[in-house]
Amino acid sequence: MTRLRRPSAPLLRDSNASIQSRPVRRRDADQPSLPFDAMPSRVEPCLALLKQTVPHGPDWLYEVKWDGYRLAIHIEPKSIRILTRGGHDWTHRFPTIGAGARELGVSTCILDGEAIVLNEEGRSDFGALQRSLGGRGGKRVSTESIFCAFDLLYLDGHDLTRTELSVRRHLLEDLIPETDDAAIRFSQELDLGSEELLEHACQLGLEGIIAKRRDSPYRSGRLGDWQKIKCVQSASFMIVGYEESVSTRGGLGSLLLAGRKGHDWIYVGSVGTGFNRTEAEYLRKTLNSLQTKKPVVPLKGKRLVFSQPTLIAEIEFRGWTHEGSLRHPSYKGLREIQDNAAVFDMNRCD
Repeated sequence: MTRLRRPSAPLLRDSNASIQSRPVRRRDADQPSLPFDAMPSRVEPCLALLKQTVPHGPDWLYEVKWDGYRLAIHIEPKSIRILTRGGHDWTHRFPTIGAGARELGVSTCILDGEAIVLNEEGRSDFGALQRSLGGRGGKRVSTESIFCAFDLLYLDGHDLTRTELSVRRHLLEDLIPETDDAAIRFSQELDLGSEELLEHACQLGLEGIIAKRRDSPYRSGRLGDWQKIKCVQSASFMIVGYEESVSTRGGLGSLLLAGRKGHDWIYVGSVGTGFNRTEAEYLRKTLNSLQTKKPVVPLKGKRLVFSQPTLIAEIEFRGWTHEGSLRHPSYKGLREIQDNAAVFDMNRCD
């Protein structure tokens, strides 16, 4: 029976393009259970290259840019593994997603996607995801998170990384349930032309969009097959200290931020919005434990407290000033250092 494609959300559209791929080898009738390709223990993720404009043309498909943690789910007959972008096993941190993976009814596969927590408006909220995990270094498990699957790298003995994206997504869609409350959900294509897509996505309060080449294989690294276009810029910066305050939340007025340039730290300004009193108290206590008398950036001030470069913050901002500082920055949460969070490279500003 032909499977009908699921209905699209307002921003999503159906694709009537024919699907073509390389021929699949036949199984050996004498060895029906023998897999063709060994299942890899880990696949280095394909990363999106930041661009300022949306690429046009029928060769591209577009998805929502989810604001969460990149994960890979490895499903085998007797086990489920959930790996972070850096390769750490976080299966125990996402029990709801793990349970959803077991219900897919597939023998072996590797799903690529993003763990997110949705806010009341139905948008992914990185801060809410962080809180569900107990903050940076927290020990909580996240029962609120769901997994948006956008790629399929391995399925029942077949390595799909050399197959074009359109085919991988077609196979992926067949695996994902069509209910709105499932823990594993399919990341659908956006339902507008590229010319008006970004503006509409930004009006809806989304972080941005991801553009992907339909015929591209899955290539690890940041090679341009995938591109991200953001409504508001967001990047990771090192916290190198804070400014004390006697009148604001938890005695913390603002965080001092730095980007990396080679082996040096470059000051990019401070951020004083985006955190509540509880978060401010935690940040101040942690930064005090990392306090140093020798700042890693050339700053002076009576109310400045400097810390060792250890905490990495995700910051939303509107651009750069002529002096090299962030415009209208806002704190979103802390990144996990052990998960290889990439601190902003200042060479990108040159």
